[in-house]
Order: sequence, then structure tokens, then C-alpha cells
Amino acid sequence: MKSRSSQATSSVTQKGHKPLKHSSLRHNENAKAAPPDPEATAKQQQLKLYEEALTLFQQQKFQRAKQILERVTEGPSNELGERARVHIRICDQRISRPPAPVLKSAEDHYTQGVALMNLGRWDDAREHLDRARKAAPKADHIVYAMAVLDCLTGEADSAMENLKFAIQLRPENRYHARNDEDFAFLQEDPRFTELLYPERDGSGG
Repeated sequence: MKSRSSQATSSVTQKGHKPLKHSSLRHNENAKAAPPDPEATAKQQQLKLYEEALTLFQQQKFQRAKQILERVTEGPSNELGERARVHIRICDQRISRPPAPVLKSAEDHYTQGVALMNLGRWDDAREHLDRARKAAPKADHIVYAMAVLDCLTGEADSAMENLKFAIQLRPENRYHARNDEDFAFLQEDPRFTELLYPERDGSGG
């Protein structure tokens, strides 16, 4: 009889899983005892500032955005602080960059085209000179500038055509072209000589 009672008691203990239940409770108590993040409130405020700064950044209000981003870098979250520093660098670049000029007239595009040509930005220069010419198709200085650009980019036929037209519009352009180093590419072209020096009778003129 004792043996059966002992076995029954052992069986109840196993079926009840009392040791496991006790262990689980102890684990939950430990989890509940974990202390809250003392910086949670500060991190939340830091995130709020960061989101506010991003809104200003997207609105291109870079000066104001930078001021708020600098406050974000002082917060407890290193990740947010690093993101803020990246945006601060971009703000600095945008603040120091002069605003793009508003180009409306033929003269605006002509001036921009010549400036870009001097920087060697041929495609951008051509875009502005094309716009200038469309706005003022008989402006000799614009046509002359296009002849220069054609010459600098190796477009001999187009350069000759534009230069000839510029001279037709204003004969004085013939004398400017004679001393213009930008036409060096055409110096060996007989058409260039005939156009600029009609008094030399190599062309039957």
C-alpha cells in the first residue's frame, strides 16, 4: 500500500507540473521588475524636434531647419543625432549656395549661355543660347555667340552658317571675328578666310 501511495503522489506531482509553473511565475516577476527607460521622455521630444526640422527642410527653410537640427544633436539618441548632423551639412550647403537666377528675357538666357560657355559646359550653354535666339532671332550678338559655341564644339558647318548670318545682321561682326581666338578651329578653313577677308581675291570676290 505504501508503495502505491508513493507512486500516486509522484504521479500528481508530475501531472501538475508545479516546478515549471513556479519557475514561469518567477520569470514574469523578473520581467515586470525591469526599470523604465529614464530617457524615454527626452527621446520622444528629440524625435518630435527631428520631425519638425524635416518638415522645414522639405519646405526649403534651411536656416530654421538647421537651428532645430542643432537642438536634435543635443538629445540622448545617438542615431537621431547622427541623422541630424547629416541634414545640418546639407543645410549649410544650401544656405551658402546662391539662389538660381530667374531667366526670362533673351538677354538673360544669352548672359547665362555665355557664362556657361566660359565654364566649358557646352550643352547647358547651347540650351540657353537656343532659348535666347528663339526669343530674339535677329539679335546679332546672340547669333555670333552661337557661332562661337559651334566652333568650340567642332561644328564647323554650323559655325560658318551662324557667323555668316551674324555678319549679315551686323557687318562689324566680321572685324570682331578676325581677332576672336574662339574661332581658332576655323583658321585653316578657306570658307572662314573668304567670309572674313572678302577683299582678298582668293574667292573671286
